[in-house]
Amino acid sequence: MTENTGSLFEAFLNQHDRDAWAEVVRTITPLIHEVDRNATEIWFAFYPLDLARALDEAEDPEQLARELLLQGNYRLAGQIDSSHRFLYGHRFWPQIKAAVIELALSSQAPVSLDLATQIHSVAAHAARSLKVDESLTLGITAIAFMTLQQTGAKAFKASVGAVDVVGVARKSPDEIVQARAKDDGQGLFGFVRGQEKVYTITFDERDGKARFKLINTQHLTTAAACDKRDHASRDRRCMPGEGPIPIECRSGACGTCWVGVLGGAEKLSEVAALESRKIKEFGYVDSDEPGPLIRLACQAQAFGAVSIVIPPWNGVFGKFLARRRDRTAEAPAGPAT
Repeated sequence: MTENTGSLFEAFLNQHDRDAWAEVVRTITPLIHEVDRNATEIWFAFYPLDLARALDEAEDPEQLARELLLQGNYRLAGQIDSSHRFLYGHRFWPQIKAAVIELALSSQAPVSLDLATQIHSVAAHAARSLKVDESLTLGITAIAFMTLQQTGAKAFKASVGAVDVVGVARKSPDEIVQARAKDDGQGLFGFVRGQEKVYTITFDERDGKARFKLINTQHLTTAAACDKRDHASRDRRCMPGEGPIPIECRSGACGTCWVGVLGGAEKLSEVAALESRKIKEFGYVDSDEPGPLIRLACQAQAFGAVSIVIPPWNGVFGKFLARRRDRTAEAPAGPAT
C-alpha cells in the first residue's frame, strides 16, 4: 500500500462534481432505509461540494468566508467523525471508515469505475460484516466517500473514527421512523383546544431534552424562542432568549435559521415564493418542491410534531457558486492532445 494509490483514488473521486454527485445521491436514495433516507439527503445539503472546492481554491479562504457571511463550523475537516451524528448509520462509522480507507489505499483494481457501484460494494461488504441490511449502511457509506473527497485521504485516515451514539441507540430503525411520524396526544379533552393544539419539535434525536413545544400553526422559530434555556453555550450562533435555532432576522433575509427536516415534512406549511427564492440564493437547496427537506425555520409553520436537525453553520453563497459555475462553463477548452 502506498500514498500514491491513495492519491489515485482521490483523483477518481475528484472527477465527480456537484452534478455527478447529485445523480449518485438520486440513484441510491430509494435504496436507503427510511430511517436515513431524508438524513442522507440533508447531509449532502449541509456539506455542498461546490462550497468546499471554492474555499480550497480561494487565495484567501478566510476572506471568502467573510464575503459569503459564513458562520459556524462550515468545513468538514474538523467534523470527519461527527458531521453525520444525526444518521442512524452513524453507529457504523468505524467500520465504514475503515473500509473506505482500505479501498483508497488498495493496489487492486476497483470493482467498477462507476461511483454508485463502488459505494454499493463497500456498503454491502460492511453490511455483511455487521450483519445488518445494506439499506442501513448505504447512506453513511456515500457520506464517507464524499467526506474523503472534501478532506483528503490523509486527514480522513488520521481522524479517530469514534462515534457518539446516545438517546436513540436502543431503538430499532423502524421504531425511530414510527416515532417521527407520531403526533402528540392532546389529552381527553384535546378536541376543545381546536387550533391551540400543542406539538413537540425535536431538534436532536440523540438528546431526550432537545425538544420544545409548538402551538399549532406557529413558525418554528417563534415556538423555539419560548425555550429559554442556555443554547448559546452549545452554539455561539444562538441568540440569548431565542431558543435552540440560530436566528437573526425572522424575515427570511439572513438564512441563519435553515434546518433539515428528518421527519414530518408533510406537517409543515408549503414553501412560499419568498422562502423558495431565498433558500436558492443562500445556496442551501435548488428545488421547487412544495415541501423540501431544507427549510427556513422562520418561514415554516408546523401543524404537527416534527423532527429537525440544525446545521452547524450558515451563509449566503448561492449566487457566488452560480457565478463560479457559469465562469467555468464559459472557460475555453484546453488544447487537444
